[in-house]
Amino acid sequence: MDEVESQHELEFPHREAAFFYGLFLRGHSPEKLRRDIEVPPDVLAKWHREAEREPEQRGRFFRIVEFRRHVLAIFESLIGHDGKKQHLQ
Repeated sequence: MDEVESQHELEFPHREAAFFYGLFLRGHSPEKLRRDIEVPPDVLAKWHREAEREPEQRGRFFRIVEFRRHVLAIFESLIGHDGKKQHLQ
């Protein structure tokens, strides 16, 4: 994947969150989906080490982590809204 394509993908967290929400609606565990969305601590540590060796990559790693956090926040709002709707029925 080239740099321009990956930059473009990071502009659409709603699309990514909708994908995970679709999996949730199909019966996938919200806990498992959260783990899939989050950047695991071991990956964060690896990226931190790489950013120390290659400081020009720091911004890229930061954007990816922020994107995943944004996706998770949107996903949480979607499943929270879905849960409230189900309780009202």
